[in-house]
Amino acid sequence: MTATHTSPGRPRDPEVDRRISQAALDVFGEAGWAGFAMETVARRAGVGKASLYLRWSSKEALLTDAVTERMSRVTDVDTGTLRGDLAGLAVQMLDLYTGPSSRAALRLTVEADAIPGVAGHYDAIRRSHVLAARAIVRRGIDRGELSPDAPVTLLLDTLTGGAMMHALSAPPDHTAELKRDVRPHAEKLVSFLLRAVSD
Repeated sequence: MTATHTSPGRPRDPEVDRRISQAALDVFGEAGWAGFAMETVARRAGVGKASLYLRWSSKEALLTDAVTERMSRVTDVDTGTLRGDLAGLAVQMLDLYTGPSSRAALRLTVEADAIPGVAGHYDAIRRSHVLAARAIVRRGIDRGELSPDAPVTLLLDTLTGGAMMHALSAPPDHTAELKRDVRPHAEKLVSFLLRAVSD
């Protein structure tokens, strides 16, 4: 954790830490890095500004910890089949872009490289996403479910981009349904992609 450690005293309240981390993502998602301020986060979390500075030495450290602790991660999924693995990957992508930190996730794709301290951390997250996705496809090829000359990058770009764009462009009534259960759309997306790859 990048938080500033304090001297022994009253133990930190995990619920307060959770509120602050979520408030940090909310403020960043709404205002971007230019509008991200410790005072604004403290107000949103319902705590005093001093509480933030006791925990984090800078707004960079606060945002880095918030991303680490509160943002959904995309991880490797091994269900035993390529279809199941890709559906699991699509579910994670849809959860990321429809969940409570969706706006912060979108902001990070645009702004992370320009934020000191956050850039390297977010780059590591992106690399882990790519490695997880490629591991899924490699297993599919090894099991004979996918041709060795399949366009791997195109397949994964289409899957992740399709999940993101659907989450962003779905009408409000469908967005509410999507947030309740993303799996039906994830499975539709994977079925479409696998048909396209096999043609």
